[in-house]
Amino acid sequence: MTDRARNEHADEVREFLSSHRARITPQQAGLPALNVKRRVTGLRREEVALLAGMSIDYYIRLERGNLSGVSDSVLDSLSHALQLDDAERAHLYDLARATRASERRSPAASGRIRPVVLRMLDAMIDLPAFIHNGRFDILAANSLGQAVHAPVYDSPLFAQRSPVNIARFLFLDPGSAVFWPEREKAASDTVAFLRTETGRSPRDKGLTDLIGELSTNSAEFAQLWARHDVKFHRSGVKQLHHPVVGDLALPYEALDLPADPGLHISVFSPEPDSPARQALDLLASWSAPARHLK
Repeated sequence: MTDRARNEHADEVREFLSSHRARITPQQAGLPALNVKRRVTGLRREEVALLAGMSIDYYIRLERGNLSGVSDSVLDSLSHALQLDDAERAHLYDLARATRASERRSPAASGRIRPVVLRMLDAMIDLPAFIHNGRFDILAANSLGQAVHAPVYDSPLFAQRSPVNIARFLFLDPGSAVFWPEREKAASDTVAFLRTETGRSPRDKGLTDLIGELSTNSAEFAQLWARHDVKFHRSGVKQLHHPVVGDLALPYEALDLPADPGLHISVFSPEPDSPARQALDLLASWSAPARHLK
């Protein structure tokens, strides 16, 4: 790891630990409430050290960004002290793993979709589906998947560049406020997903470039990025407003493609006979029957 990368990684560790320490009150941590004026928000360093069963000097070393040689048991104790959820705990492990990484970069997702995966995508004629990487580039979509994301594909942002990117559209195209009725939630979730991806893929230049671009051009993104939230992108309900069929509440599952590291397939699957299902049936009759690649 170069000196610059080492310093950037230390900053990431320090800000992640300090921001999560600040979120927990002594009462939430089960510490006795003392009638003493506190000068910090959340827990003090010595309180985290006490809760994690380590010396204050050792915890200070960790919060300064030095996770080298840290054992899993220490990471578990720290996760418990900071009350990290599963995604936050996994991110802490990713940060520790990065300190042990060699100079050789991990291979990034190539973006090439295998024919068998494309056939599977096309076979989902009744369900919107698309393939994306951790940066939320849409690399392939079936006909209904492209139709659902028509405002993204039609954005002027992508007139001269490809592939289309959901995060870029969300933060840089004013039309995203119409497409996502719950835009604040969509924005915070997307930033948390990207922060999680930086832990998994710290040497992904495309991801670093995207974050730099969004931080420079979107004050909203920069503010959310500074919160150091992380979240798994696995399942949920997308609330969208489509220009043709109106409001859509679409349950989704995001599935990893194990043979293609870094690639994922997201599938929307509403309940039979639900308003969302009826809207998708209408959209299917409106959309073109062609798969869209990049």
